[in-house]
This record gives sequence, C-alpha cells and structure tokens, in this order.
Amino acid sequence: MRREKAFDRALAAGVLVGFWALTRDARRRRGFELRGRVALVTGGSRGLGLVLARELVREGAQVAICARDEAELARARHQFAALGTDVFALTCDVTDRDQVEEMLAQIRERLGPVEVLINNAGTIQVGPVDEMTPADYEEALRVHFWGPLYTTLGVLPEMRRRRQGRIVNIASVGGKIAVPHLLPYSASKFALVGFSEGLRGALLKERVYVTTVCPGLMRTGSPRNASFKGRHRAEYTWFSIADSLPVLSMDATRAARRILDACRHGDAELVMPFATELAVRLKGLAPGLGIGLMALSERVLPGPGGIGRQRRRGSESESRWAPSMLTALTERAAGENNE
Repeated sequence: MRREKAFDRALAAGVLVGFWALTRDARRRRGFELRGRVALVTGGSRGLGLVLARELVREGAQVAICARDEAELARARHQFAALGTDVFALTCDVTDRDQVEEMLAQIRERLGPVEVLINNAGTIQVGPVDEMTPADYEEALRVHFWGPLYTTLGVLPEMRRRRQGRIVNIASVGGKIAVPHLLPYSASKFALVGFSEGLRGALLKERVYVTTVCPGLMRTGSPRNASFKGRHRAEYTWFSIADSLPVLSMDATRAARRILDACRHGDAELVMPFATELAVRLKGLAPGLGIGLMALSERVLPGPGGIGRQRRRGSESESRWAPSMLTALTERAAGENNE
C-alpha cells in the first residue's frame, strides 16, 4: 500500500514537472523580438502608456503613441527628444472609429503596419454608486471596450496575413474583482477582459497572440487626472494614498518591463503585483468571501454628498493628506510620467 502511494506521488510529481517543462518550452518558442517592430501604444502621452513607450524605445522598436490631448502629446514628444529619441505621436480619440482608421493609415505610411498593439488608453471615475450616472458607464465602455475593439479590428487583417503579431490589452484587477467606488471602471474592464480572453482563443491558430494584463495599483501618477465625484477631496485622498503604498502598488517601470516580457513571449495573462494576484485567486476560490470583503471596504469609504454628480479632477481635489508624505511616491511619479 505504501509503495502504491509512493508511486502515485512520484507519478503526479513527474506529470507536473513534465507539464512545467512543456509550458516553458512553448513560451520560449513563442519568443518575439521587439527590436525593429512597429508598435502602437494608445494613451501613450502620460502614465503607464508613456512608460511603456519609453521601454519599447529602449528595446529598439519603432514606436507610435496616440492620445486625445495635443498639449500632453507635445510634452511627451519633448521628453523623448530630451532623451535623444523620437516617437511618432498622433492625436486620436480611440472611441471614434474614423479617427482610429486615419491614425493607422498614417502609421502605416510613416512606419509600416502595426506589429505590436498595446491598448492602454483609459479613463477612471471614482465615487459612490449613487453619484454615478449612465453617462459615466457609457464613457468608460467607449474608452475601455470600443476603443480596443476599433484598434484591434484595424490591425488584425495585416497581422493575420503575416501570421504574426502581438496584441496587449491593459485591463485591470478591476476587470477581475468589482471594486466599490469604481463601478463604471470595473464594468468596462470586465468587458475588456472578456473580449481579450475570447480573442486570444480565436487567434491562436493564426499565431497572433493576445495578452490580457490585469494590474493592481501602479505608481504612474494617474490620480491627478482621474475624475472624482461626491466628497471628492476624501475620495482623492484614499485613492492617492492607496496608489502610493509600496505593498499595494507597483513601480511603473517595473510593471512596464513585465508587460513587455509577457508580450514578447505571447503569454495569455499577466496579473500583478503579487498582492493583486493573491486577491484574484482568493476571489476565484471563495467568491462569497471576496464580495464580502468588498462590501466591508464600502463601509469605510466616503459616502455620498459633497459635489454630488459633478466631477473634479484629482488636481482639483487636494486635501491636507493629499499631497503629503503619504502620497510622495505618486507625486514623484506624476512628475516623471507627464501626469
């Protein structure tokens, strides 16, 4: 009996080791050199998009970035010029399909067809569910779902003809776990995760690899450009402090390098940092517990009131606690990343 149990354990261990080795070998064979590739980063004028563009330039890619704000794009161009590098920066609202098609045509003419697409453009509204309107949900879906859909449909025909390409969709832990006070954001990121995962399965046979990235908080400096409702100063305070905590949040450059590594090897999914991955796994194992913890967090977050359904940017919502020593890492990132 003991010999049989020992044999079963050894067999199970052997199967696991074999599966691990096969997975590693498949990942190695999917390797994709980024040097010389034409890469497009949407929402690339600031925050994570800007950091990803910097890292792609460092890898030797031919980089195009787009954003809606011409002034932000001009500052991004200046940053790259100061580093002695150049990117092709275009004004484009990715929620407008005509603008997306025009942008892709310009990139094709200037650099060639897009070989690496990183759908990063984003928006975020923070506040109690009572202060959110249907327009907030519609806006979030336009940016986080329709925008990636339009860009993906625009680059897919050429990727399929070449039987080669990479599409990276920057979703969020909010697309795995519905977070109170971020409901429009979470709902739209869930939509993006579903689209991204389904698209990967549909395109694997054509060697076009789709990677779904679900990061938690990253120190990009983004709270300054987020929209806040209700008691907007209190909302901005908790959001900024959480964004700065080293245990909960991740350095943006480190995050960008992990994203590009996942892109290079055609990984199916990247969830980071470890605390975020742990939370996602816990929710999968015990959904009721995960939802209960979210309900508990709702009790300590600011209630309705203040400016109600009006919006204020983070830069208009400062308080005695934000900025402060508690938000120093986020403030420094904002300066570095054009936020």
